[in-house]
Amino acid sequence: MKLIDRYIVRQFLTTTFFSLLAVLVIFIVIDAMENLDDFIDRNASVQIILTYYLYFMPEIIKLIMPVALLLASLFVTARMSTQNELTAMKAGGMSLYRIVIPYLVVAFIISIASVYFNGWIVPKANKHKFTLERVYLLKNTVSGSGANIYIQDSPTRILSIGYYDEYRSTASRVSIQDFDDTNRTMLVGRIDAQTMEWDSTGHRWMMRSGVRRWFTDDKEHYEAFEIHFLEKIHFDPEDLRKKQEQPDEMEYRALEKFIENQRRAGQDVSRWLVDYHSKISFPFASVIVVLFGVPFASVKRRGGIGVQLGISLLICFIYLIFMKVSQVFGYNGDVNPLLTAWMANLLFLGGAAYITFRVQK
Repeated sequence: MKLIDRYIVRQFLTTTFFSLLAVLVIFIVIDAMENLDDFIDRNASVQIILTYYLYFMPEIIKLIMPVALLLASLFVTARMSTQNELTAMKAGGMSLYRIVIPYLVVAFIISIASVYFNGWIVPKANKHKFTLERVYLLKNTVSGSGANIYIQDSPTRILSIGYYDEYRSTASRVSIQDFDDTNRTMLVGRIDAQTMEWDSTGHRWMMRSGVRRWFTDDKEHYEAFEIHFLEKIHFDPEDLRKKQEQPDEMEYRALEKFIENQRRAGQDVSRWLVDYHSKISFPFASVIVVLFGVPFASVKRRGGIGVQLGISLLICFIYLIFMKVSQVFGYNGDVNPLLTAWMANLLFLGGAAYITFRVQK
């Protein structure tokens, strides 16, 4: 790495850190002003409030990282342009393409790190954050957490649980209903039991004190049992625990399994597939905003850096709006989920490349 590259990287990283810190503080202050009354009404201590925002910080960082990189690329490049450092670099034979390389390398490394950060760190923090929201802000509440659970185990099987004790892996007031493959409104079998326990040795569910019914030729067959093992069932205690989780609380592998379970149950998984692919595509917005920021700031314009900042921020917010709008079509299944997640990146990458080529080198 050349001396000029180290210089740009050092300035870029330092400015990114302080930009991220500034935006983070502003975000937290605004959110705290909005939620402080709710915390006070629920008698939350200062420690609880600080803990809440500690767990909220990863989600905020995920959202504002592209903005911080955009601000950093603008300020560093504009400062070098104002102090004629860019002019000296170009006079020494460096083109704008060469100057932008250190920015892109840093942005790409941050994007790769953000993929891991978004996929594992943010969901873990969100679990604790959502727990505090349910208690103190009455948000993200799940009706009947641990009770009145309904699972569509397959397109023809529905299971209901009156109450589930995740510590003992025991369910009570359990009912399993099987429907005909061709006519989903026709009940062909039903099992009702007082309790259902997880057999860790055989890795299967065991139902106790119940009744099994099945229907053939308009006749009902009846059989009482003390113990009945469920062989063809597609969930375990861990799946029941995660039944109450939201996709934002799930790591990549957990979200993959959640999507597969929903697909097997006959559900439309387009929305979750879009969210899954967006966890990977969104971090690379950092590279795109740098491609917008450096060319804009490399040219001295009327109005100074304020105009450059306004235009670049406008482009950044247009990107975010376009991403949200395109997700709607993916959620509805009108557009392929993978294409939906990457559509904004691809279009704005083309726009950023066009602007870079048009700027004086």
